[in-house]
Amino acid sequence: MIISYSDLKDINEIFSLYKSATEFQKTTFPENQWPQFERDLIEKEILEKRQFKLLIDKEIACIWAITFSDPEIWEEKNVDPAIYIHRIATNPKFRGNNYVQTIVDWARGYAILNGKEYIRLDTCGNNTKLIDHYRNSGFEFLGMKKLKNSEGLPAHYVNAEVCYFEIKLD
Repeated sequence: MIISYSDLKDINEIFSLYKSATEFQKTTFPENQWPQFERDLIEKEILEKRQFKLLIDKEIACIWAITFSDPEIWEEKNVDPAIYIHRIATNPKFRGNNYVQTIVDWARGYAILNGKEYIRLDTCGNNTKLIDHYRNSGFEFLGMKKLKNSEGLPAHYVNAEVCYFEIKLD
């Protein structure tokens, strides 16, 4: 298992994983799915070294993106030194291996290396299975609320209840 930065040659595979994740979301939580993400957004994350991949036998098993600032979603808590994880998508061939825990373990070291005190993520909708999965991976569930302003965010945040999760690092 290797975790590395995604690169531009991965972009078609990244979009393929987003598509299969969205199809999976339709079957597990039909109330809310990811929209089609803009190619420019993903290219920017790759160039800024904020898009990651987990490789198993040279095959992408899982992807995710990070940022160190997320004011539209985290509002007043955005001042805290945190790493924010977004868009975890698992290759269907590798589902069921709890890569969220692998990402959390990686994020602990990455956050500490970058002087951060929190690992955070969010999800839209009251998906109790996903809430439990994140809790079982070490996140504290902070509750749900509607965003004050979803302008500039992907479409699945518009009028959605957002679930907030964090891990406080020691």
